[in-house]
Amino acid sequence: MPAVTVENPLTLPRVTAPADAVARPVLAVTTAPSGFEGEGFPVRRAFAGINYRHLDPFIMMDQMGEVEYAPGEPKGTPWHPHRGFETVTYIIDGIFDHQDSNGGGGTITNGDTQWMTAGSGLLHIEAPPEHLVMSGGLFHGLQLWVNLPAKDKMMAPRYQDIRGGSVQLLSTPDGGALLRVIAGELDGHQGPGITHTPITMIHATLAPGAELTLPWREDFNGLAYVLAGRGSVGTERRPVHTGQTAVFGAGSSLTVRADEKQDSHTPDLEVVLLGGQPIREPMAHYGPFVMNTKEELMQAFEDFQKGRLGTVPAVHGMTASGPQD
Repeated sequence: MPAVTVENPLTLPRVTAPADAVARPVLAVTTAPSGFEGEGFPVRRAFAGINYRHLDPFIMMDQMGEVEYAPGEPKGTPWHPHRGFETVTYIIDGIFDHQDSNGGGGTITNGDTQWMTAGSGLLHIEAPPEHLVMSGGLFHGLQLWVNLPAKDKMMAPRYQDIRGGSVQLLSTPDGGALLRVIAGELDGHQGPGITHTPITMIHATLAPGAELTLPWREDFNGLAYVLAGRGSVGTERRPVHTGQTAVFGAGSSLTVRADEKQDSHTPDLEVVLLGGQPIREPMAHYGPFVMNTKEELMQAFEDFQKGRLGTVPAVHGMTASGPQD
C-alpha cells in the first residue's frame, strides 16, 4: 500500500495553509469496530459512534481489509439495491468488478475509484474477478457513502470511473507527505471526481515525522481516518492509530502528523481526509436506502420488491444471485 505513488514528492506542486489560517480543534477521536460485509469480507466501520451532524454529507465509510486472501477465499457482495445517495469505492490494493442492472459497471484495481450515483435506484454487485478468487492475493479498499440533497435523490443513476493515474498529486513544502486528491479541490488543485454535494476526498501518505497542515474550506466539515500507521491530529497532537477517525471542529486549516516511529509492516502514516458541505436536510436511512422521510423509505422498499429498481441481468462474468422477486 498504496498503489499510486511517486519517487520524489518534491517534483509535485506543494500546498500548505496560510500563516493566518485558524487551526481546527479536534472534537473527538473514535475507534472503528470490526465486522463483516457482503459474503464475509472484513471491514472496519469508520464512522461508528460519530454524531451525524459531524458527518453530513457523509453517511458511512467502511475500510475493506487490508487482508491477504488464500486461494478460494476472496469475497464480494451479492446483488443488492441502492437509492438516494452515492457510493464511492476506492481500491488501494487488489481488484473488484462492478455490474449493475442498468448495464453499467467495470473493473477497478490498484488506486482506481468508482463513483456510483445510485439516484433513483438500481441493483448492483461487487465481487473479485474469478482469477483472483482462484489465486488469492492482497485486497484493501474503502467504500464511502455520500448523501444526495432532496432535489437530486431521484436523478438518473450515473458512473464515474476514476483511474489511479488521473488523481491530482500534491505534496507539502518539505516533501514529507504525498497527497492524492480523488475528488473536490485543495488550494486551487482539482481532483477528477465530480460530486453533486461539494466535498473533498484526499488519500495522504506521511513519512515518519512529517507534518501536514492544509487549508480547509470553512463551510466544510473535517474528518481524518487512519488507514494505517500512527500519528497525531490537530495542533494539540491528539494521538491516532489504524482504524481511528478524528473529527475536527471549525476553522480554516487542519493538521495531521506522523509519529517518528512506525510499525515495521506500516512504514508510513496513511490517512483519508474528508470534507464536505453539510446538506442539513432530514435523513431517513435504512439498509441500502437513504431518503428524506420514512414515507420515501417505505416507497423505496416497495419499488425494490416490485422490481422497479431493475432486475438482475443475465450472467456476465458474475454470479446472478442475490435479491430477486
